[in-house]
This record gives sequence, C-alpha cells and structure tokens, in this order.
Amino acid sequence: MSNYVAPLRDMQFVLNEIAGLEEICALPGNEECSVELVESILDEAAKFASGVLDPINRGGDTVGSKCEAGVVTTAPGFKDAYTLFRDTGWNAMPFSPEYGGQGLPAAVTMAVNEMWKSANMAFALCPMLTGGAIEAIAHHASDELKQTYLPKMVEGVWTGTMNLTEPNAGSDLAAISTKAKAVGDGTYLVAGTKIFITWGENDCAENIIHLVLARLPDAPAGLKGISLFLVPKFLVNADGSLGARNDLICSSIEHKLGIHGSPTAVMSYGDKDNCVGYLIGEENKGVGYMFTMMNHARVNVGLEGVGIAERAYQHALWYARERVQGKIIGDKSSEKKPILHHPDVRRLLMDVKSRTEAMRTLAYYAAAQIDKAHAGNAVAQARIDLLTPVVKGWSTEQGVELSSTALQVFGGVGFVEETGAAQYYRDSRITTIYEGTTAIQANDLVGRKLAREKVPGAAMKALLAEMTADAAALAGNPKLANIAVNLQNGINSLAATADWIIANYESAPADVHAGSVPFLKLTGIVVGGWLMAKSAGVAAQRLAEGSSDTFYTAKLATAEYFATHQLPFAAAYAAEVTGGAASVFGLPEELF
Repeated sequence: MSNYVAPLRDMQFVLNEIAGLEEICALPGNEECSVELVESILDEAAKFASGVLDPINRGGDTVGSKCEAGVVTTAPGFKDAYTLFRDTGWNAMPFSPEYGGQGLPAAVTMAVNEMWKSANMAFALCPMLTGGAIEAIAHHASDELKQTYLPKMVEGVWTGTMNLTEPNAGSDLAAISTKAKAVGDGTYLVAGTKIFITWGENDCAENIIHLVLARLPDAPAGLKGISLFLVPKFLVNADGSLGARNDLICSSIEHKLGIHGSPTAVMSYGDKDNCVGYLIGEENKGVGYMFTMMNHARVNVGLEGVGIAERAYQHALWYARERVQGKIIGDKSSEKKPILHHPDVRRLLMDVKSRTEAMRTLAYYAAAQIDKAHAGNAVAQARIDLLTPVVKGWSTEQGVELSSTALQVFGGVGFVEETGAAQYYRDSRITTIYEGTTAIQANDLVGRKLAREKVPGAAMKALLAEMTADAAALAGNPKLANIAVNLQNGINSLAATADWIIANYESAPADVHAGSVPFLKLTGIVVGGWLMAKSAGVAAQRLAEGSSDTFYTAKLATAEYFATHQLPFAAAYAAEVTGGAASVFGLPEELF
C-alpha cells in the first residue's frame, strides 16, 4: 500500500501563482507571514501528515471509535496523535493571537488542512469542527464567554462541536424541538437530543464545547425562534479550572459507511433537567450565528473533496505502476509493462489528477478571497459568498466520483477491503451530505447568491467578465489556444444559464431549482477550468523563459486535459438547467 506524500510542489505553485500568497502576506495583520515561512510550514505539515496521521488512518477505519456507557474511546493512535497535534501548535494556526492563535492567513491554513484531510480525514474532522465553533464564539459571544473558552479551544486542549440535527429535524432547522429556559442567573437549562454530532464525545480533549441550537419558551415559530447556546461537557470555574460534569451524555455513536475513526455521536442534553448552557449573542438569532460556523465548515468540507481525491489518486498511481497485467494496446514489444501503460488506465489517472488540481486551485483561490475580505475588500467578500457553495458542493461531488474512479484502476481487488482503496470511496460519501447537501448548496447558489442578490447576478457577472478577459489573453498563445477556446465556450454556457435563472426565478422557481445542482456543477467546471487555464498560462510563460522544470510541462498537460475532457460538459449542464425542468416533473406522483 502506498504512503501519503503531500503534493508540495503543486500546493506552493497554486498558493504563489494563483492565490497570490505574496499579496496576502502584505495584507494588514499578516506582516509576519512570508513566502519563505509558508514553505517551512508546509514542509513541517507534510512530515506530520505522512509520519503521524497517515499511519493511523487504516486503523481508524478498521477498528474505529468505541462507545461504552457514554464513554468514547477513539481509534488506536488517535489520542496520542491529537496530543502531538495540539502540542506542536497546529490547532492554533488560523486563529487570532488575542486568544493564543498564530493568525496565519486562510490560504496557508487551507493548504495545511488539505494534508490533514488526505492523510486522515476522520482525524481532521475534529480540529475542523473546533475551528468552526471558535469562529462562531469569536464573532457572536460575549467577552466573558470568549475569554473563558477561546484560549483553551484555540490551543486545542478543548474541542468544539456543532449541534443542529435532531431525529425528526434533519436539514429543516425550523423543526427542531430542543428546549432552553432561563434560570435567572444568566444561565439556561437545555434539554433535548441531537444526532450526527461529529466528535461529539472523545477521549482526546479535556473538555468539549458544544454549540447547541434550541428554543426558548414563547419563542416565535420556525427559524426566527431559534437561539444558540454554549454547552460545555464540564462546567468551568471562575479561575478557568474544570468544575462539575454537566448534565449531558453521548447516548451512542453512529455505525457509518465510512469515517469510522471519527466518533459521530448521539448527544442527550438535560436528562436530569440540569444541563447548563450559556446564550450566545441575542435570543432568537441562533440560526444566523450558526451560519458563521456553517460557512467556515462548508469551505473546509469542500477541501475534503480535494484531500480524499488526492489520496485516492496517489494510491491508484502506486498500484498502476506496480501491477503488471495484460498486453498493452498498440505496443509491439514483448516486454511486460505495468497497467499504467494501458490507455484507459492513463485516462482514469489523468481524470483524477487534473480534476483534483482544479479543485485544489479553486479551494486555495477561495481562501485567498477570505483573506482579502477580512482585510475589508468588498469585491473579495462578494466573490467568496458566491463561491462558497461551489467549493463545498462541486468539490465534494467530485471527491466521491474521483475516489470511485481511482478505485476502478485496481479492478476487482479495489473492491476488497485489504487493498485500502475502498476506504477513500466510503469516507468521501458523507462529504456531499453534511454541512448541507449538494442540493442545499445549489439552492443557495441560484437563490441567495444569484437571483436574489441585491443586484441580481452582480457577483456572477463580475466573475464572468474576469474569466472572459483571461480567456482572450490566453487565446493569443498558440500553445494555449485550445484551452482558451474550450474555456470561452464554457464561459458562454455559464453566462447564458445564469441569465436564464435570473429571468425565470420569480415566475418559475421550481423549474430553476430543478436544475440547481447541474448549475452548481456547471459553475464548478467553468471556474475550475478558468483557474486551470490561468495555471497553464503561468506554466507556458515559465517554459518560454527557459525553465527546464518538468512541473510546468505536467501542469500544461493536466490543464489541457481538463479543458478537453471537462469543460465540454458545461454545454450539457447548461442544456439540463434551461431545458430539463419539464421532464423532472413529467412523471405523475402515483407512477413513481
């Protein structure tokens, strides 16, 4: 079985040439960050990912987490790995120095997080959820709660969770029934059951800080009546030490298709009517506060599509180089060669490689927009608002598809658990579901981010204009002409489809939403193709300047493959969106 090796060369290329790392390091608050420092960070992260996280990934899958009487024991090696992860400062990377963080840019932490997700996705979910909880508390909680909880959470001594889903309320948050009531001393008593709580109970952290959506008595119905509460596993004394155990328990952990190393808990609050919580922000505004955490998580879940596809690719490539089988079509020699030489195996590997690179470039580019938005750039804020559902939805859908494609390289043995290839496919499948299914992301894209934008389509039109200008610039280079033509065709499909959505949204919203997922995929392919084309432009320039670095040759090849094999799908998705609604609703209900 192959060992994970971080694709540092491509990571550095995307950060420097596409995300604009030097510009990001010059933003206010990032003065201590430099290109050289980032290279050192990536080098050390690569060592941790391959040396600490990757070796325990398989045990996380085969042994998994265990729960007995509310006590969760994580998979072999996870607790020690988490302790080392925390003690070496990795958890604190992206957070404010005010609470003990290192304050590194989002683009840098994006690259580091990709390594965690490739090496051990189940493990990486723990710091990801903690990070989302930190963001929500930092943005919306009182100063007292921030000072009490954030330093330990930033350090990683305490972990965090997000508690939305209930047995009878999945994505429909308006239906949640968990209750909270004021005690009179500034605290609240919380009671209810939450399911699918990632790392809701574990033996790695001294304390676990749950962010829980609940209803106060006489709260308005629906989403407008939901508040957000901070509910710690252990209460915290005035001096910061841990106090009594709170009235909450992990009733069980889920038996899942994948990510077995991640304990996904059923959490029960207030069985003895004594579960203490603290209101975050104002009453009845919890959903808005939780979306701070959700948006943080959505970009990171999109990155899981990148990470799992990269790991699946590396494993498949290793096998394709090792496995000798069959006669190579078109090869006249009698030499036996690895299956890497079979035309369709080459196609499979090129497909995974090129699309993974496109996803990586989109994720890092999006992270750069987050950094610019934090510095007050309104254009960047509009861009990341537009791209967040695309990063999440398109990348995770691709992650599932590409982990399946990589498994195909193994043939029959890929279906056998001992090869390890099946784990990537199983682990990837959850990513399209949690933090909002692909349809939820797509509905957000066509609704809030396009048709119902303050100026409908403004952010999309700005992006289309930038992509069109870049396509025109690339067309002047004969080596990039084919890429430019395919890119412009994709841009035309995206522009026409966006116009159709805006024109029809008010009069035929169901028709628009029937094609929302294809539109999300159309957007991902075109934006991914644009960023791959920009990458090809940089590579072509370096080669023209005399560089002998074969990385640039490879980048040109993967960009050409993406343009030739992926961008043509844009027209098909456009046709599906604009002309497919009638057939979606064409079958009477009784005939299903």
